[in-house]
Parts: sequence; C-alpha cells; structure tokens
Amino acid sequence: MKKYAPYVILFLFAAMLWNLFEWSGDMTVNLDGDQIDGPLDFLLATLFTGGGMLLAVFISLITVAVLAVVFAGVGVILIGSLAIGALVLALAMSPLLLPLVIVVALVWYAMRRPRPVTLDKAAAV
Repeated sequence: MKKYAPYVILFLFAAMLWNLFEWSGDMTVNLDGDQIDGPLDFLLATLFTGGGMLLAVFISLITVAVLAVVFAGVGVILIGSLAIGALVLALAMSPLLLPLVIVVALVWYAMRRPRPVTLDKAAAV
C-alpha cells in the first residue's frame, strides 16, 4: 500500500483541481469594468478572497492589541482610583476608630510580653 499512496494522493489532487476548474465556469470577476471569465476568473476570485481574509485577520489582530492596551490602562486607572478611595475612606474614619485602636494596641502589647521561663522547661531542653 505504501507504493501506491503517492499515486492515489496525486490522483485525488488532480481530481480536486479538475472539479475546481469545472465549476468555475459560472463565476466572473470584474476588474475596473472589464469582465474576466474562464479559469483565470476563479483563480483571481480565490486570490482576492484570500487577500481579503488575510487583511481581515491583520485588522482583527491590530484591533485586539489596541483594545488590550486600552483595557489594561483602564484597569490600572480603576485599581489606582479604588486604592486612593480606600485610603481617603480610612483617613476619614480614623478619628472614629481611635478607641478601638487603643484597645487593639493594648491587647497586642499584652500578647507580645515575654512569658517567664520555668525551670522545668529549661531542664527538659
């Protein structure tokens, strides 16, 4: 089967091309008012369609890149404004939270005091 595979592939490719050019009789291409028909019109139509698709892909990629930059910039501005808003809110609430801060500071100081070491623990180590 390996000996016949290239011939079968070549035959299928030739049949595909024959079918392609056989159906192209219905198409016409107009360039600057001149009508082009025959097998050349199909090739030109395919070329122009492929060029249009490549142009569409290029424009889409450029649009995606511009939108990514714009949305990233908007995100940075949004995060920055939220941080500034949180800072302003914390500064506005700090006089009201002073009694709570004093209690938290006293509890924190009490918790971090060194505890006396007993002799039993020192001897065990």
